[in-house]
Amino acid sequence: MQTHRVRVGDQERELPVVNVGDVSVALLNLLGDTALTEAAAEELVKRLPHGVQTLVTPEVKAVPLAHAMSVRSGLPYVVARKTEKPYMVGSVKKTVVSITTGKPQELVIDGSDIEKLDGKRVAIVDDVVSTGGTLTGLVELLTEVGAEVVATLVVFTEGEARDDVIALGHLPLYPK
Repeated sequence: MQTHRVRVGDQERELPVVNVGDVSVALLNLLGDTALTEAAAEELVKRLPHGVQTLVTPEVKAVPLAHAMSVRSGLPYVVARKTEKPYMVGSVKKTVVSITTGKPQELVIDGSDIEKLDGKRVAIVDDVVSTGGTLTGLVELLTEVGAEVVATLVVFTEGEARDDVIALGHLPLYPK
């Protein structure tokens, strides 16, 4: 199996290169990798712009990262869910297309989280940003609920280089 070596803080990993449609990507999975998640959180918190009041992350793989950054920074965090749950009241949603799934998916903010966002300066936290479909949808959703997105922090960018996000590194796309 082809792999791609990465380093985050004092942690090194061989990421498997997997097919996701028309291209292959080096798959970063923070779920269950506490050491890598903690190393990434440590580095990203150092790069948080002054004045951020809330962290926001899309469900699922970046949730442990947002939690670890919240613990270190003392900032609350909100998870944009991928499906509306029966217990959600007054939720707001947006449909996006992610490179990972290649299919439309929803981003949903529970009405109970809106007070943590309305009028607040927020930073989006994610594991990887590639095409920016999820990121664009999340920015639109956050703007709709009254938040001001002041930064996006990710472990890695992927594909095209991006100067609109704060990243610890970059992952290439692999032709099929």
